[in-house]
Amino acid sequence: MDARTVLVTGGGRGIGRAVVETLLAGDPEARVAFTFRADEAAAREVETAAGGRARAFPFDLGDRRRPDELVEEVEDGLGPLAGLVNNAAIRVDALLALTRDDDWDRVVDADLGGAFRLTRAVLRGMVVRRRGAIVNVSSLAALHGVAGQSAYAAAKAGLLAMTRVLAREVGRRGVRVNAVVPGFVATDLTAGVPADRVETMRAGECLPGGVRTADVAEAVAFLLSPRAGGITGQALVVDAGASA
Repeated sequence: MDARTVLVTGGGRGIGRAVVETLLAGDPEARVAFTFRADEAAAREVETAAGGRARAFPFDLGDRRRPDELVEEVEDGLGPLAGLVNNAAIRVDALLALTRDDDWDRVVDADLGGAFRLTRAVLRGMVVRRRGAIVNVSSLAALHGVAGQSAYAAAKAGLLAMTRVLAREVGRRGVRVNAVVPGFVATDLTAGVPADRVETMRAGECLPGGVRTADVAEAVAFLLSPRAGGITGQALVVDAGASA
């Protein structure tokens, strides 16, 4: 990629933060924009550690007007976007029979709708420049049922379908679209998952160390890079062998 500016949603903590750090460490000329919703202090900490090579931007996945503004702000400040990582997500757990309409709508609109709207905004420039790479961060919940996560799993499964369709739509314009499917990763997003459910989700792992945020970040960085130049429309599972 000529330009090396990448936008990462939810880059202030967890997997997103690991992606930001990995991209900066792997390319001394990389510039990374990342978003945050509530924890501005954590976002500014990442900015400071990056020594000016990363910039934080406020962004709420449910804001339907913000994506176009965000892309304009990022490209004005850091240059044309060569990569997008749709990582940010929310989760509201409940058995499907007890899930309220507003909780379902909020999760699906944020986790799937937010990625759709931001991708659409970023694509306009990528298609014109005829280059770019998009990586959607899904979840193993999209492939294996996890009780209590119907809304989250539905949104993440939709993200995989969107990945495949979009790869066909924009591939001839030089834009690659892939997904990473993490298994259980200990982050703020998963902090509220009961211990017995965590044990169930990790029971099938082949590797004793499980999955770290850095493991997922390396997979994302690979799919953004020229090393993955022949890969599009694919889902790379990073789950310590849980789905083997």
